[in-house]
Formats: sequence, C-alpha cells, structure tokens
Amino acid sequence: QWVYNILEKKAEADRIVHENPDPSNGFVLVPDLKWNQNQLDDLYLIALVHRRELKSLRDLTAEHLPLLRNVLQEGKEAIGRRFGLQGSQLRVFLHYQPSYQHLHVHFTALGYDAPGSAVERAHLLADVIDNLAMDSSYYQQRALTFPLRADEPLFKKFQEAGKV
Repeated sequence: QWVYNILEKKAEADRIVHENPDPSNGFVLVPDLKWNQNQLDDLYLIALVHRRELKSLRDLTAEHLPLLRNVLQEGKEAIGRRFGLQGSQLRVFLHYQPSYQHLHVHFTALGYDAPGSAVERAHLLADVIDNLAMDSSYYQQRALTFPLRADEPLFKKFQEAGKV
C-alpha cells in the first residue's frame, strides 16, 4: 500500500525527486527511507513504475524496454540535476527476489555498499535492458540464483519442498 500511496500522491508527495506520469512508461523517483539525505556518500533513491502488473524482474520482456530505458535515462538526469551526481557515479539495479512485489529500481551512489547490492541479488538495469534486447523472454527462462536468510518464509517453503 505504501507504493500505491506514493504513486497516487497520497503520501510522500513532497519527497518526489522526479515523475514521468505516462501510465505505460512512467515512474516516480523518491528517496529511499534508508537514506537520511544529509550526504551523498550513501545516496539511495527508488524508482517506482506506474504499471501495477509488473511485480519483479520475472515479468519483464522486450515490450518493457521503453519503460526501462526511461527509468535509467530520466532517473540519472533527475539525480544529476538535484544532487549533482553524474550517471557514472551511480549504481542502478533491481533486486531478485525483491523485498516487495511492485517493480522498482534502486539508484545508489557507486561507492555506497548498499544492502542487497551484491552480485547475487542485484541485477544492473543496463544489463537487464541489454538482455531483454537480445531475448525478449530472457527473465522468464533464465535460472536466477538469490540468497535467502534461514528465517525467511520463502526459505522455509523451499525446505518443505525439499529444494534446499
């Protein structure tokens, strides 16, 4: 509900850094709650797409390339205007598995070791775009490895199914 409240401007409207209102290819860029906005060393923003049917990386196909390219380009430009960082100073990625089921993209300062930015969980947006441009069903077909903590419900489901 937090995501939908932001998208509908019922919450955190004053925190929006950038918005592209297009219902298909648009998004809202907001500071992540983990970032106190006092310094740029740990800059952390989230782009929430307007398309509610997109839950995770697994839902993406070549049809979504205009959306993903918008998020990457406009997100970098907005951060440059607002915070003075260049695109080369940013890490732009998606998590798999995501912490919530609404497609969102993380923008962090390149030097910041953000939680979940390690290679086994983070997928760089530029790589996602390239993979989908080569094969529209890349993320429906590819095996995606991801870490789970022993106390996570999904880990328990894997255990019960004999997959761990």
